[in-house]
Amino acid sequence: MKRAGLTLALALAALLSACVVVPAHRAGYYGGGYGDGSEVIVDAPPPAPYAEVVPVMPYPGAVWIGGYWGWRGGRHQWVPGYYERPRPGYRYEPNRWENRGGRWHLRIGGWFRL
Repeated sequence: MKRAGLTLALALAALLSACVVVPAHRAGYYGGGYGDGSEVIVDAPPPAPYAEVVPVMPYPGAVWIGGYWGWRGGRHQWVPGYYERPRPGYRYEPNRWENRGGRWHLRIGGWFRL
């Protein structure tokens, strides 16, 4: 019984010694500036807008939701656009970056009631 416990302890020690903890990236974080966590704040400005090719409309009335530069893994990452069904009584507001005091805030968009 002692031998099984010792073997288990050694196995866990070997397994845990392989863990690597990466410190959090200080250049960006998720804020709750709007009370809903829908904001990302970073020090680096977003790259120039990406020229996205809009595919053919898949069905009548489809709404194109354009892509944007998001923030993931400590860097800007392009999030491609897509089509969505329209929502009667709502308007779509795109994601956008705003420079406030030298820091860049990504305001997450979405469908908003008219």
